[in-house]
Amino acid sequence: MTRNLIEEIAGGLIVSCQALDGEPLYGPEHMAAMAVAAAEGGAVAIRANTPQDVRAIKQACGLPIIGLYKKHYPDSDVYITPTLREVKEIAEAGAEFVALDATSLPRPDGRSLAELIASIREECPQVRIVADVSTFDEGVAAMKLGVDLVSTTLSGYTPHSPQQDEPDIELVGRLAALREVPVLAEGKIWTIEECAACLQAGAHAVVVGTAITRPQEITRRFVGAIRSASQRELAQ
Repeated sequence: MTRNLIEEIAGGLIVSCQALDGEPLYGPEHMAAMAVAAAEGGAVAIRANTPQDVRAIKQACGLPIIGLYKKHYPDSDVYITPTLREVKEIAEAGAEFVALDATSLPRPDGRSLAELIASIREECPQVRIVADVSTFDEGVAAMKLGVDLVSTTLSGYTPHSPQQDEPDIELVGRLAALREVPVLAEGKIWTIEECAACLQAGAHAVVVGTAITRPQEITRRFVGAIRSASQRELAQ
């Protein structure tokens, strides 16, 4: 019997284990260790970038993986699993889900999102599709194309989406209220309270990355808070 992975992650925390080239934790071995730590903490799934990291995490950790492959093409600003080539590499690495940019931005080679999704269904039928969107209209469009999950990942990261420092809980709620496709809350989530608010808004599950898995950014926030507190104390 095929596992209902979408139901298995319901109400849970998905931890995004990613590090960019040049960052201290860059490399499959570090991300695999991070994924194991997340699993021990109770995560229900892992979000990971690159086939190499997906394979390493798959070997080290039994949790389902939402895989993606960030790659930049000169003719497009779309970089999250932008073409079928990247989708295939992520699927071959063992990810159960593949996340891809489902925004309205022009795609590489001029292919439409509908064409990409149709190709995935034909050539990689075993993977479930996670549509990373930045607006309500993009989420609705992705749902109509038959994706398995919609994620608010890119809200605030496209020029046509709300530019705010907080997670876009309103977008989560509006998409979830449609009751068409399960919605993942992702992007700019830093606190337990924000996680709870996303679930209360109707999120199927919550994805947290930087606040858990990027220690340099976590440290930077603490240092910033300490410096602000010190400056206020000196001003008194």
